[in-house]
Amino acid sequence: MDPPPQDTILNSMYQLWILGALDNLGSLTQLGRKMAEFPVDPPLSKMILVANDLGCIDEVLTIVSMISVPSIFFKPKDKLQEAEAAREKLLIPESDHLTYLNIFEQWKKHNYETGWATEHFLQAKSLRKVREVRSQLMDIAKELGFKITSCDYNYDLVRKAICSGYFINASKVKGMGDYVNLRTGMPCKLHPSSSLFSLGYIHEYVVYHELIMTSKEYMNCVTTVDPYWLAELGPMFFSVKG
Repeated sequence: MDPPPQDTILNSMYQLWILGALDNLGSLTQLGRKMAEFPVDPPLSKMILVANDLGCIDEVLTIVSMISVPSIFFKPKDKLQEAEAAREKLLIPESDHLTYLNIFEQWKKHNYETGWATEHFLQAKSLRKVREVRSQLMDIAKELGFKITSCDYNYDLVRKAICSGYFINASKVKGMGDYVNLRTGMPCKLHPSSSLFSLGYIHEYVVYHELIMTSKEYMNCVTTVDPYWLAELGPMFFSVKG
């Protein structure tokens, strides 16, 4: 096996340092040790740890599990409009992450029924996998001594936890659907599938899970954030002007 390119290693170490998993000498921090216990990408494990501090770990474990499983939506070509209408009923306007949470909670309310999932054009097999991943993450959290708390629909806490893992992917609005990455200056767009896409009004600051590179750079899985959170959670990049 060939070793990974030097740039890839340096970028990964830089990301871990930014998230607080490595110290200035490149050694694993106490936070980093806990993050390493979760078999998910570093931004997602950071979200879990911050959610534990904010009292919304129950919700964030669901979101992380939903992101960790391939697409849960299906759109049959002969029923595109019905599929879109069913999806719209489940959207949470300010966040794709919260939309994922809402979908799982609704499925749970309907006793995890396959019929309900199919009716809403959701892949029941993928949702069952989400439940499995969530159970594994929950076990790890309990082993680490975390108390499984819920924020009872205080979604600001959940969005702040999401921001803690993704402030490196923060973007500011430039025009309707157009954003620019605050750190790199790269232009990026809201993906048409985003719950923020057809709101009719603009959120100034967002963070995203990843970029999908097609003819343009589209932000995938987007959540609106408060700029003060960016300054608090990513002080190496952001500050609030007086």
